[in-house]
Parts: sequence; C-alpha cells; structure tokens
Amino acid sequence: MQRLRNLREDHDLTQAQVAKVLGTSQTMYARYERGASELPIRHLIALCRHYQVSADFVLGLKPPENRLGQKRGG
Repeated sequence: MQRLRNLREDHDLTQAQVAKVLGTSQTMYARYERGASELPIRHLIALCRHYQVSADFVLGLKPPENRLGQKRGG
C-alpha cells in the first residue's frame, strides 16, 4: 500500500519504528507496505491513531487534505 509508505516517509520513520508501534516485526510491516499481506484491522486503527488520519485516507477511499482541511487539487 503506497499510502502506508508515504505516511511513514512523511513522518521520517523507518519500517522498524512503525512495526514497533504496531507490535509486529519489520518484515511483516514491509509486507503490508508491499501489499503482500493484508493489514489487520487492529493495525489499521493503530496507524490511524499514530498518524492522526482516517481509515478512509489510509485505504485510499478519501483524497488527502491540506492543513486547512481543504481537499488538495480542488
């Protein structure tokens, strides 16, 4: 999932650091980013809380918003 990678990189985090937040291994987190493994709901919720974004955003169902709450490109 490209959004997971983008969020992680935007926050200057390593895969190992995010994996620690989730309580999983770096290898498993890397599989989530590549789309090789499905992201469990509990991890989706943890990532949303950590990055302070909606699940719709992480899942690609909602476009990113700028800091003023306006949709980008609109």
